Amino acid sequence: MDMAKYRQVFIEESTEHLAEMSSALLKLEKNLADGEAIDLIFRMAHSIKGMAASLDYDSITQVSHGLEDRMQEIRREGSVADPDELALLFRGLDRLESMVNAIRSTGKMPPPDPDLAAVLTNRAADPPAEVSPSALAASASAQEAAKKKAHTPIL
Repeated sequence: MDMAKYRQVFIEESTEHLAEMSSALLKLEKNLADGEAIDLIFRMAHSIKGMAASLDYDSITQVSHGLEDRMQEIRREGSVADPDELALLFRGLDRLESMVNAIRSTGKMPPPDPDLAAVLTNRAADPPAEVSPSALAASASAQEAAKKKAHTPIL
């Protein structure tokens, strides 16, 4: 299988999706309840997640899945909660852009960002003060290991 062909399609489509997400986030900056922008960001994150997963770009899958989860919650609530949450969405977009650019320049999967994925998935915009970053990362690692174990076929 010619992975270079699929990698190029992923890069092109992800770049387009990220540009659409960027425009939608700028709309949300003006109106935190812009339902059309919220839906668009959700759909683009979902599409990137699916494409990344099909190519085993696990680090991109994690962050885009976290962004998709956050956008699903925002869809339920009907708006972005506050400027801090909007900043978190921009942070997710920036990280996805840098990950896609890493694939563009190196052809290899970028390193994971489990802290960002966890914060995006977490209901609160920031981890609770009593939870250390190392504990948060350990929790994310444990969850990932449990997921892999659950999807391992029994022979």
